[in-house]
Order: sequence, then structure tokens, then C-alpha cells
Amino acid sequence: MKPHFEMFAGYNAWANRRLYEAAATLSEGQYRQDRGAFFKSMHGTLNHLLVGDRVWMHRFTGEGTPPARLDLILFEDLASLRSAREAEDKRIVHWVSSLEEERLAGFIRYRRVTGNKEQVEQPLAPALSHFFNHQTHHRGQAHAILTGFGKRDLELDLLYYQREAGMAAGSACQSRNRSRRIACAAP
Repeated sequence: MKPHFEMFAGYNAWANRRLYEAAATLSEGQYRQDRGAFFKSMHGTLNHLLVGDRVWMHRFTGEGTPPARLDLILFEDLASLRSAREAEDKRIVHWVSSLEEERLAGFIRYRRVTGNKEQVEQPLAPALSHFFNHQTHHRGQAHAILTGFGKRDLELDLLYYQREAGMAAGSACQSRNRSRRIACAAP
């Protein structure tokens, strides 16, 4: 199970780098324009991605102070946001690589940011799957914003990451345990 999440941590960092490179090609007006996305603009969407990651990493690790709102603007400019994004992606990769299989089979407890504030308990592995899926979901919204501005050459699919990485994640899995190779390479 761990190699599967290591692959997604690497994919997440790769996709975020590509997304930020594309976002940097927008004019300031385009970057901040309300495009009807859930968090309105590219700026709002990129901030939400970081907010969500910080909320979940706090739930996973107990470290840091989680944002109080899901629509919080953590950084007002793209350069600062990008720097924080890169640091968070490194943190995610490091944390996932430090996980033991026993921990992945365990549970987490947390309180929601919005709505019912009762404590929730759930298995870690499905929560981690949601974490990476949530990022992909909102990157898709950011991709739609870019497409609306005529930027149609950005590939963010997992298969592109796997090809570009030369299946480095799959190769690492293959060398550890042949049966885990499929878990690492499966989309």
C-alpha cells in the first residue's frame, strides 16, 4: 500500500509544478478573474488547494495550525503561494515516505473545518486516498480555467507523470516486491 501512496505523493508534486508553471503565464487580470469555478479564480483555486492540503496534513500529523476556512486566501501573490506550495509538496512527499504499513492500516481522528464539528474517526489509508483525489479534483478546475484562456497544452494525467518519470516509482516498487508493482503503477 505504501508504494501506491508514494507514487501519488510524487505525482502530486509533479502536477502542482506543471500547474504553477502554466498559471504563471496568465496575466494578473486573468489570474484573478472570476471564472465561475468553485473558488472563483485561478488565485482562489490555487489557495484552496494549499488550504486543503494543510487541513489534511494537520489531521494526518497533528503538526501546524490548520486554516479556519476552506476559502481562505493564504497568500496574495503567485510567487509566495508557489513557494509555499513547493514546501508543502516536499512535506507531503517526506511524510508519505516515512509512513509504516502499520500506520497506514490505522485510524485518524479529527474535527471538520465546516459544518458539524463533532470528532470523526476513519481509517488512514482511505483518508489519504481522498487527500490525493481532492487535489486532482481541484487541479481539474484550475485546468478548466487555463483552458478557458486558450492554454490547451497542459497535461496533468497520472499516465503522463508515469511516462515522464520513466515509471521510476514503479521501478522502485518492482525492486522491493514484484507483487507491489501493480499497486504502484495502477492509475
